[in-house]
Amino acid sequence: MRIYRNIYSVHKWFGLVTGIFLLLLGVSGSILVFKDELEHFLDHTSTKVVPTGKPLSLDTLYQVIVKEYPRLDGASWINPVAAPDESYKFRLYLNDAQLMTYDLGGLNINQYTGKIIRTGRSDTFVTGLMDWLFQFHFSFHLGMPGAVLTAIMGICMLISIITGLIVYRKFIWKVLTFKVQIKTKNWRTISSDLHRIVGVWALLFNIVVFFTGFWMNLFAFETDKWAVEKELASPNTLARASIDKMYQEARLKMPDLVPNYVYFPTQPEKKFNVRGNIAGQNDLFAGGNFVKFDAQTGAFSSMGRFEEMAFWDKVEALFYPLHVGNYGGILLKILYVILGLSPALLSVTGFLLWWRKVK
Repeated sequence: MRIYRNIYSVHKWFGLVTGIFLLLLGVSGSILVFKDELEHFLDHTSTKVVPTGKPLSLDTLYQVIVKEYPRLDGASWINPVAAPDESYKFRLYLNDAQLMTYDLGGLNINQYTGKIIRTGRSDTFVTGLMDWLFQFHFSFHLGMPGAVLTAIMGICMLISIITGLIVYRKFIWKVLTFKVQIKTKNWRTISSDLHRIVGVWALLFNIVVFFTGFWMNLFAFETDKWAVEKELASPNTLARASIDKMYQEARLKMPDLVPNYVYFPTQPEKKFNVRGNIAGQNDLFAGGNFVKFDAQTGAFSSMGRFEEMAFWDKVEALFYPLHVGNYGGILLKILYVILGLSPALLSVTGFLLWWRKVK
């Protein structure tokens, strides 16, 4: 039927046009599944510290950071449960008024001496390979246009999945019941069978991963975000309230919270924010736990837990862990790595199938 030929054409050309991008997203995403482990392996020696008594106060470290960066949109402490010999790591939110650069940075600081060990932008290798790869994965190091591009690639992959589902509909049950085997007669039959088998087995995974990736990059389509990116970050407006005191009070407000993110505001409209898991809670449901304070007055602002969120907010809170696979231990991570490489394999086999017909 003509309609199926048209659907096949859509599937083919979407795959060919987006293939290289999907390959890059698949490979980088698979590596990032083990971001924390690889970061520790690659960077621990260069960023470790020698414990000498008690760490300096957060207020002191805050002053060191804002002195180094007088124009910040904010900074977040991303390893508040760091081991004694592990330097504190901060993610920096910069703004250089350039649309083609995505403004993330990193900083490692010796919490015992206040000395900055390393710092820089995440689109360089100064803060480590994994930071560079993390930013590459959602923006291709092309700033806001790059974030739009990765979102579009997500939609393109979803269209490719849906059209592939229609094109190969007769093979789905055969693949799932292991009735389709890889014929090793030549590279043409190998690529054809691999394309079908990998596409079917990775179907649900790719729908989840590419939809959540698209959704998390929707901010790149907001015109006000583009306007903000064109403006240099304002000079810092420092928190008047004690960072240490607000952090301690946040722990008292939610004693079962295990922090994994602490936001230090540097602009007047931003709140001091502590986020993390509830003790014993699976990482899948950790997105909605927070305690906020007014950084200028130190007054308690708000707090929340995942189970208290509205239905759609709960759904959105699931997107990040579903995308990165951090909620099921080492075996799930290995599965994410294997399935995460499927877009790359589908891109290669799809190209080979096209090349076979062209020749």
